[in-house]
Amino acid sequence: MIKPGLPNNQTAPQLVKKYLTILLGSLIYAVGFQFFMYPNHIVAGGCVGISMIINRLTGLPVGVTNMVLNIPLFLIAWKHFGLSFLIGSLAGTYISSFLVDALAATGVVATLDPMLGAIIGGVIKGAGLGIIYSVGATTGGADIVIKFVRQRFSQINFGTMMLLLDGAIVVAYALILDQYASAMYSLIGMYVVTKVIDLILYGIDNSCICYIISDNSEQLIHEIIDGRVHRGVTILEGEGAYSRAKKHIIMCVVKRTQIPDMRRMVRAIDEHAFFIVSDAKNVFGNGFENIAEVR
Repeated sequence: MIKPGLPNNQTAPQLVKKYLTILLGSLIYAVGFQFFMYPNHIVAGGCVGISMIINRLTGLPVGVTNMVLNIPLFLIAWKHFGLSFLIGSLAGTYISSFLVDALAATGVVATLDPMLGAIIGGVIKGAGLGIIYSVGATTGGADIVIKFVRQRFSQINFGTMMLLLDGAIVVAYALILDQYASAMYSLIGMYVVTKVIDLILYGIDNSCICYIISDNSEQLIHEIIDGRVHRGVTILEGEGAYSRAKKHIIMCVVKRTQIPDMRRMVRAIDEHAFFIVSDAKNVFGNGFENIAEVR
């Protein structure tokens, strides 16, 4: 039974599961940051990165500073993105910030090797962030800024904006604190964090879109549907710009593990075919993820 007044009409058990997931993700995030990245001066992006700069200059706790910096951003989030987004992101931000400071009090340092700090810390921190993002929450900071900007300028790529903002913070950290080596390790850490987030959100076996242009399209279609691949096919109409010859373009979505079979099949039927493969991180429909189960 749906409880009135709950965010997004979620049931009480669903909300409990969501916030327990945020708690778990926040704890993992805090471990990666505090035990691996912070002791090696591996700067994070967003408000946490700014908080690290303030911490190095003044000694103020990173978690508390991050909470304060996020207050005006959450006022923006409340006005533009609604209560459900605000509550989830408040939980992600303030729980992770509290845990960062709580773990700092333990004095534990997992490693003083900056490369290990960047890689292992990046893996752990990225896993925590991925878990938080998977339930529609964030850890505030740059996520809110970018979401707000893209509301007005939707043509701007999220990843590009994140890279620019995080890059600016890393440069500022290097210049203000004279930590150029740490800045370079920080870029490695950011790359690892991004890859692990993608792994958590999209899985290890990403799907691929295949486009095949061939004079033997009918045979290829038969092999894809009824042969070893067993996938659906969409036929697109194309025309060669030089020859003006009409052609069928075969489009199908397959699992990444099926690409070698696809390549061998295309080569066996038409070694002169054009075979184009690109990543497809979100595929919903028969044989893939059920769109009805997406949060």
